Amino acid sequence: MDERTQRRISDARTLRAIAHPVRIAIMEQLTINGAMTATEVGDRLDETPANCSWHLRKLAEYGFVEEAPGGTGRQRPWQVTHLGMTWGDEGDGPQGADLQLAGQALTEVLVAREVDRLRESQARAADEPAAWRAAATSTQSMMWLTAEELEAANQAVRDALMKHFDRHQDPALRPPGSRLCAFLAWGVPTYGLADPTPSAE
Repeated sequence: MDERTQRRISDARTLRAIAHPVRIAIMEQLTINGAMTATEVGDRLDETPANCSWHLRKLAEYGFVEEAPGGTGRQRPWQVTHLGMTWGDEGDGPQGADLQLAGQALTEVLVAREVDRLRESQARAADEPAAWRAAATSTQSMMWLTAEELEAANQAVRDALMKHFDRHQDPALRPPGSRLCAFLAWGVPTYGLADPTPSAE
């Protein structure tokens, strides 16, 4: 797996810098398609090259992208510095309020983007071949878990999603007929639906 796979973010200012729909969209393009110029990104996103260039410079300022080899001037390509990110405090204590709010803002941007993808998939389902209609699905569930079991369940989901991660970087690994597919998962405790089971004495 690529050594750039994950970046851990533990400061609110950096999180706020990435919590912008256009910047998230730019990061997606560079992650999926490799190095691109501001003009190429703009064509994909229906944004002006000037706007994309400004956002790319901001992303570079916070270490999310860097100039890729082989370009000059306005035609310089950009590439991501990491292929994923996690965020939160480094320690085990309570999370700082500023970091928590910044993380919530980023999560809202990311979830809204994925929900838009789900809605588009549902709207276009009738045009898909039967095999793809059968393969696409959404799943929702609630269950009683301990903190350790919840952590294990989330890790199992991450492991499953990372199984084919190398195909991002090496198109030769992609099977014939494969398509870029989106997954969104979270495992969180609920509030107000039921009282927790009393802890063992």
